[in-house]
Amino acid sequence: MNTTTDFGALLDRSLAYALGSVAEVPPGSLERATPCADWDLGELLGHLDDALDALYEGLTGGRIGLSPAAPAAVDLACAFRTRACAVLGAWAAGPGERVLVGEVPLDVRVMAAVGAVEITVHGWDVARSCGRARPVPRALAAELLPVVRCVVAPEDRGVRFAAPVAVPPYAGLGDRLLAFVGRGS
Repeated sequence: MNTTTDFGALLDRSLAYALGSVAEVPPGSLERATPCADWDLGELLGHLDDALDALYEGLTGGRIGLSPAAPAAVDLACAFRTRACAVLGAWAAGPGERVLVGEVPLDVRVMAAVGAVEITVHGWDVARSCGRARPVPRALAAELLPVVRCVVAPEDRGVRFAAPVAVPPYAGLGDRLLAFVGRGS
């Protein structure tokens, strides 16, 4: 990761991208299939809600528990928007330097970068589930691609991530990012 990265801005851009996808989720579509083979759109939105809850927990309390909270929201798209604002507000309030994930200390900037990857990739998944092509912006992909190359290990394949997908040599950075985490554009 680049030490000059503005991690708050990175989170902001990833959330803006995902919010654009979530904003166009049509009513009654939560049973739609997603690029995440084991989840429908409702489950994917619930996962995004949990990811934002974990980020917020880390930013405001310095610790992320390993058990996700039970989703309470009926309107998952609205819950995502609300949590996105809370995460950005927590970052603006000035997070600490470290966060505990379970009992493992993690630099808060790493947590933010990994969160930005999660949010962006699943934002793409949401758009794809709704039948829309929504490329990851080039500048955002340029910052996230080195992050995924650092944090996605071979043992994550088949568990958290699918195998990488081949892309042509002329593929853009957004397509490369998505291909690295096992999604074809």
